[in-house]
Amino acid sequence: MTAVLSAAPVAPTVAPTLDRKRRRRVVLLYVFLVAALVVATLVACGSGQLKIPLQEILGSIAHRVGLDIGPLPSHPRGEYTLWNVRFSRIAMAVIVGGSLAVAGAAMQGVFGNPLAEPSVVGVSSGAAVAAGAAIVFGLRFAGDWSIPVCAFLGGLVTTLLVYALSRSDGRTEVVTLVLTGIAVNAVAGALLAMLMFLGDTQARESIVFWQLGSLNGSRWSYVVVVAPLAALGVTIALACSRSLDLLALGERSARHLGVNVEGLRILLIVVVAMLTAAAVSFCGIVAFVGLVVPHLVRMITGPGHRTLLIASLLAGALVLICADTVARTAIAYTDLPLGMLTSLVGGPFFFWLLRRTRRTAGGWA
Repeated sequence: MTAVLSAAPVAPTVAPTLDRKRRRRVVLLYVFLVAALVVATLVACGSGQLKIPLQEILGSIAHRVGLDIGPLPSHPRGEYTLWNVRFSRIAMAVIVGGSLAVAGAAMQGVFGNPLAEPSVVGVSSGAAVAAGAAIVFGLRFAGDWSIPVCAFLGGLVTTLLVYALSRSDGRTEVVTLVLTGIAVNAVAGALLAMLMFLGDTQARESIVFWQLGSLNGSRWSYVVVVAPLAALGVTIALACSRSLDLLALGERSARHLGVNVEGLRILLIVVVAMLTAAAVSFCGIVAFVGLVVPHLVRMITGPGHRTLLIASLLAGALVLICADTVARTAIAYTDLPLGMLTSLVGGPFFFWLLRRTRRTAGGWA
């Protein structure tokens, strides 16, 4: 009895101690991701067929903001390469990687399952079918923007179709939504195969290349279009982070705590579709970023969605910058498909995470 009474006052200090440790871990993670993102950006700026030293990169940036510090690129095309080719490509990598990771984290929160990813609701397959149709039938209603516009609209329309087909009696069950998404993805795959059959050799090669994903050809005009959509989607997802935390307690508990579960699910599915469609419309399908990154970040930050979403945004941007740097520098004068690299690395890595989680925790949290 004496031992029990003496131990009782210690209990209240356990939770604050755990909270302090978690906050410290989260702050360190933020610092690491931001520092790594800066380093990866500088490495990406200097890497490629035209090597640009770090001091010239920093000097060029300083001169652009009005500071007469450091040397400018010595190569005649160095300045043009930095600002018209590499910076725009890096900016697109940051936006696409962050958008896909945030979309994956939001999707996993909506489904309550760390195996969920944006492609579950058919946005990627719908975008691929629409882009394939634009390629095969030579749609040029918006000039060079025709394929990205078709891909974006195709992703959104397919997601809305999946949601409409899975809705019954004013509600949408998660299992029904997943199964409907699987069926729609299968149909989209068949339609894409038919488009490849109808198209000529050049069209088939274009469709295959688009599906493999690439940031080659990224321009500032693309960044200007995608950035506002990504910022809007991330902002809405962050605003819903508290509701996602409550939803993790279960639908019934969330409803009792004032969460409009159905409205939250509709809103976030639309946000996921917008983020993913905007990302893939200009660079094609990039696999595993929306699946692996949020799951890995969750292992470090814990289940809190505000921290998870912010860290996933930074980690997704970091992963895609690194992958794109490898894609354009691994083989001279060759731009490797970005989606191929993320799948080659993400697939085995996710399998390792799966085995580790099942071994240490006895199953998925």
